[in-house]
Amino acid sequence: MPMWEQVVEIAENLPEVAESTSYGTPALKVRGKTFARLRTESDGGLVAMCALDEKQALLAEGAPFYTTPHYDGYGAILVDLEQVESGRLAEVLEDAWRTKAPKRLIATFDEESPGAG
Repeated sequence: MPMWEQVVEIAENLPEVAESTSYGTPALKVRGKTFARLRTESDGGLVAMCALDEKQALLAEGAPFYTTPHYDGYGAILVDLEQVESGRLAEVLEDAWRTKAPKRLIATFDEESPGAG
């Protein structure tokens, strides 16, 4: 069961990731743009940015992915950290990072990381 510290540890494998805050909660940013944040609301979860079509695919998988009415129509998926496996979380975080990272940074990462992408 990953906790925030493990989320940060996984994300730090991606270029230019900085730990920050967003809406008063712990967040991860790339060049100042939030790509994931920890929710402190009663239903908790990790908010990870994604494309709307990817969101639909993740929701179709079911747990650990979910949404709330607040996030309907918005490019973000909620991840239950109590149910997600570390490997799957790493994939979701990389995808979220790619939604906010500049194209040149992504290209450099892909060139330097065999199998990335």
